[in-house]
Amino acid sequence: MSRIGGRELPEEQARAMRKARTLEWAVLAYTACTITVVALVMGNSQAMRTAWVEDILSTIPQIAFLVALPFVRRAATAKHPYGYHRAMGVGHLVAGVALLAVGANLCFEAISGLVKQEHPPIGTMQLFGVTVWQGWVMVSVMALIVIGPLIYGRMKMRLAKQLNNKLLYADADMAQADWTTNVGSIIGVLGIGMGIWWLDGAAALFISLSILWDGVKNTRASVLDLMDMRATTFDQSEPDPVHGRIDVLLRRRRWVREAASRIRDEGQVLHVEAFVVPRRGTVKVADVDRAVADIMALDWRVQDVSVSVVGELDLPEEQEQERERAGRGG
Repeated sequence: MSRIGGRELPEEQARAMRKARTLEWAVLAYTACTITVVALVMGNSQAMRTAWVEDILSTIPQIAFLVALPFVRRAATAKHPYGYHRAMGVGHLVAGVALLAVGANLCFEAISGLVKQEHPPIGTMQLFGVTVWQGWVMVSVMALIVIGPLIYGRMKMRLAKQLNNKLLYADADMAQADWTTNVGSIIGVLGIGMGIWWLDGAAALFISLSILWDGVKNTRASVLDLMDMRATTFDQSEPDPVHGRIDVLLRRRRWVREAASRIRDEGQVLHVEAFVVPRRGTVKVADVDRAVADIMALDWRVQDVSVSVVGELDLPEEQEQERERAGRGG
């Protein structure tokens, strides 16, 4: 677990990658237990059933990460000259679409139940020889399992930042928000117990909307990545700062008059295309090779670099700046 594509990982990232793989397997085992327990106690509560489905769906990003991991470690080949890094993006898209589809279906069921004014019954059960209202068992189970996602969600988030992995970030983000599902299902069950029948359906609708929103967010993020949007930070909140650092590094060279770059963000690693306008008519191959080596050394995520010597810059960013300057001048 010390390589991604054709490049060795720094020790910190290699250790984080091993932790992420171990954590995903551990969380999958934990989630399998919670899915089984919730299935045993959920009864006729629609909110509980929706929370149970969300638990099942939460395994999709984890499985996608574990399936994609062996692919992204492979070196580039003649058939796949950019390597297999898109495997993470494909897994991200699959997880997003699954959440979107199931979330929409659960929303429809929740609204349908409210419109039909369905009154879900909750009976009693024998527990250690004592008859108890099943709702108390449901509430106890959901209150107990709310703790796990709060802990491993934070652990995953920390690893996602270290690895710049958007699929792991999406998984961590969902886990950290999972407590709202548990609280929603508890409110739904207590609502049935108090005779407020619609509270269960409303809680189911709230949970299904959160699933639907996760689906929208993850599908959008993965599609933007697959469409080669400008490189961004792991949470897609802002442009990746490495872009500016590469341009500054090139512009400081004595033989470079102007420089700009564009970066293909593949979720975890970067492929850089840099363009330089030289001060002189001739450029030494050694100078270009040194620039490539320095960009590679700038950040562990830089997987591949090409530097092109051109007469003038003609990238979209320069074109947009030129249009802005022309607009201000007009």
